[in-house]
Amino acid sequence: MVQSTWDNLVEAELVSSDTVGTSERIAHRASPFQLRAGRGIVRRSLGVVARAAYGLFGILTLIFGLAILAAVPVLQFASLGYLLEAGGRVGRTGRIAAGFVGISKAARIGGIIVGAWLVLLPVRFYAAMWHSARLIDRDSFTSRAGLLALVVLGFLAVLHLIGAMLRGGRLWHFLWPFVSPRRIWRRLCRGGVYIELRDTVCDLVSELRLPHYFWLGVRGFFGGLVWLAIPVTLMAAGPKAPWAGWLGAVSLGIVVLHLPFLQTHLAAENRAAALFSWRATRALWARAPVLFLLVLSVTLISALPLYLLKIEMVPREAAWLPSLFFVMFIFPSRLFAGWAYARAKRRRLPRFWLLRFTARLLALPVAALYVLVVFFSQYTAWHGVLSLYEQHAFLVPVPFLWID
Repeated sequence: MVQSTWDNLVEAELVSSDTVGTSERIAHRASPFQLRAGRGIVRRSLGVVARAAYGLFGILTLIFGLAILAAVPVLQFASLGYLLEAGGRVGRTGRIAAGFVGISKAARIGGIIVGAWLVLLPVRFYAAMWHSARLIDRDSFTSRAGLLALVVLGFLAVLHLIGAMLRGGRLWHFLWPFVSPRRIWRRLCRGGVYIELRDTVCDLVSELRLPHYFWLGVRGFFGGLVWLAIPVTLMAAGPKAPWAGWLGAVSLGIVVLHLPFLQTHLAAENRAAALFSWRATRALWARAPVLFLLVLSVTLISALPLYLLKIEMVPREAAWLPSLFFVMFIFPSRLFAGWAYARAKRRRLPRFWLLRFTARLLALPVAALYVLVVFFSQYTAWHGVLSLYEQHAFLVPVPFLWID
């Protein structure tokens, strides 16, 4: 109604105008409601871009965090558990977005780490300069004054970090300079800062649910190892007993046809017995054979190039770098496995028998290719025969289980 009233007023002014120039100016005059709507669209667009950037930053932080966890002994199980939980949530809900668990928390933690690194960067740079001056002349005035300046700069950096944490700990809180140092000082004098920061950190850590992911990863790891142990052991004996190698290759091919979906079943049901529900997995295969074939192909083929990273042992401090690629390749396959699992759970009847037969027939060469690469990896990988047990597609997403 307000908009139509404005248009009527403009139209009346146009009719009563005597000159063409005035009419044109009024005709091109924008309604204030239109200007307000335009500003609203811009604001919403900027909000969408900001949320997308924040989510992308959270995903990158999550991938880096999983890679670092995967390179740490024992904590590796938490990394595997998160990947299983992501696939399990997609399997329960049927939405790929449900698999990105804890993106906002990861973005916040990543913002704290990056923000603290940026705030401390000038301190580290000046500390390096002061150290060089001290090596040249230990007792000079420049060295003593530089030490005092370093202490003051470090104190200001600590105040900046505390202020950023008290304001919420977002990345822009670290980038934004001190708005009111006196206000931060009053907050410090009031007391309770340590308790508040401690409770905030503890709440953030508890919300990460690391024990849950760790326990799920332990069950997924040892359950998958139970399925893989006998076929892999027979393959390891292949050079001395060819019949054992062939038997192990065939049995491993049969296992890998179902193991990705057995682990998804474990995460979706959160029951250890679900990892051994062979009959239930075969029934799911029959309900969505094409999807299961695509997921199996993505899971196995995306794991093959990663065997190239197992040729040379990396130093301990750089062990997370190859794990970064392992997580990036394996994470999507877990999400797709959960999506196919959810689609199969919705269907009550199996598909046409010819479609089921064709999908299983096409899955055989994919499994055979994976088994062939796994068999020859014992001659190219750093750990030799032991590398056959490092099945990163189903176990810990890291190239080496034993880091020297």
